[in-house]
Amino acid sequence: MEYVLIYILNGLYFTSFVFLTSLGLNIILGVMGILNLAHGALYAIGAFVAAWLIGSMFAGMSVLLILAGGLVAAIGIAGACGLLMEISFIRPMYNRTLEYQLLITFGAMLAVEGLIKMIWGGQSYYASAPFVSMGSIEIVGSVYPVYFIFAMVLSFATGFGLWLLLSKTRLGIMLRAISMDREMAQAMGIRIKWFNTLAFALGAGLAGLAGALIIPTTPATLGIGMDPLIRAFIVVVIGGLGSLRGALLGSLIVGETRSFGVAYFPEIELPLLFLVAVVILVVKPEGLFGSK
Repeated sequence: MEYVLIYILNGLYFTSFVFLTSLGLNIILGVMGILNLAHGALYAIGAFVAAWLIGSMFAGMSVLLILAGGLVAAIGIAGACGLLMEISFIRPMYNRTLEYQLLITFGAMLAVEGLIKMIWGGQSYYASAPFVSMGSIEIVGSVYPVYFIFAMVLSFATGFGLWLLLSKTRLGIMLRAISMDREMAQAMGIRIKWFNTLAFALGAGLAGLAGALIIPTTPATLGIGMDPLIRAFIVVVIGGLGSLRGALLGSLIVGETRSFGVAYFPEIELPLLFLVAVVILVVKPEGLFGSK
């Protein structure tokens, strides 16, 4: 029984990263209508920035300052990269068909990955100091890392803060209005281009945060953003476009499936996720909480 509880907790840990990544992807797709294939590259930017800063720049400082500095830097730089990407690559594609959007975001992904390789080279970066320093606690007879719990709490607190932003503030209401009806929102005087840029930068910052959070347990390597991108797309399919509840539930399904899949049937863990997504598409094409 204790192993089942640990698997559930590990599933929640996996969920936290998928949740942040899918939130960013959902915001960009919902507000802008852009299927951003470069989202995984923004995740990788956050991972490399955090790994480099935590492993090299903050040696000798307290673990909380090390971690906070790495997370803030990752969010800021990933958000800035998203801002530049939207202005330079994405903005001319708003009125083009989906094929153009896929090509331009795929090209942006290659450009960002090339930039990562140019800056950090092909080597892996390790930054395990926060994970080691936080130690572990005992849960039902098993030792469990405190950092895993920290990552869960921070991720879900970020999701709650985003929900407050979108549902309780004027800024969030305007973003939701654009996602529901762009033409009507523009007719009401909302500056669509400005909010598109804001949404893209916000989504990029969330991807950077997810990448930075995983670094104390996983090295930053080239291609680190591809797996989170795939899982984030699965979450959007399962939960539905533009739904925070859908992103949370979809992330829980993906995270727990991964945890138990790795434990019991690792050979088919990823195909099983695609099977779940296919079943959802057949039964409810708009996703569990998406609108038709």
